[in-house]
Amino acid sequence: MVERVLIVEDETKLAALLRDYLVQEGYEVTVLHRGDEVEPWVGGHEVDLVLLDLMLPGKNGLDVCKALRATGDVAIIMVTARVDEIDRLLGLELGADDYICKPFSPREVVARVKAVLRRSRRGERAPEGGVKLDEAGYRATIAGRDLGLTAVEFQLLKVLADHPGRIYTRDQLMDAMYRDERVVADRTVDSHIKKIRRKIAAVLPEREIVHSVYGVGYKYEW
Repeated sequence: MVERVLIVEDETKLAALLRDYLVQEGYEVTVLHRGDEVEPWVGGHEVDLVLLDLMLPGKNGLDVCKALRATGDVAIIMVTARVDEIDRLLGLELGADDYICKPFSPREVVARVKAVLRRSRRGERAPEGGVKLDEAGYRATIAGRDLGLTAVEFQLLKVLADHPGRIYTRDQLMDAMYRDERVVADRTVDSHIKKIRRKIAAVLPEREIVHSVYGVGYKYEW
């Protein structure tokens, strides 16, 4: 089945370039240039992924992302030239699946689109047989066995497991762990990750599910 991508980008030449690259990869592509056109269009069409620019006329990308998340489960990749917005783009309150910073190469965009759609097809947001998370009790289990995580460790693992394959920086993980804006050392995340890995290994010694990404941060993959 042909997968459908919606590009929302007000730079017409860039939108056309991305459309051409994605069409060459076999995707069915639609282009919109205004943020206030997105919700009406999505309401009347099937779409698998939205490539959504942050700065748009009519309605900005953050508000469009929130609206799409409130009404459906379409995959969303945010595009931004504002590095200071990255934490918000990947924040739990928005739920974007990935982000790309301008300037970028069209090949990078194609690779990101393929990766996000592949995760969606495999249902990796709730992987079968993966870590089960009980938010009410701050309890994480694998195959019915409690990992014995602390509250902070549980929150850290939940952030990673909610979006398998997504790479989080240490700063993004610290923001999710400590909502009270306390000042903590960068290596605090590393310490918690080591403890989580040790507790997972006690239950599941044959595999690693929390992965280090050199120079960037961490990701969860079952």
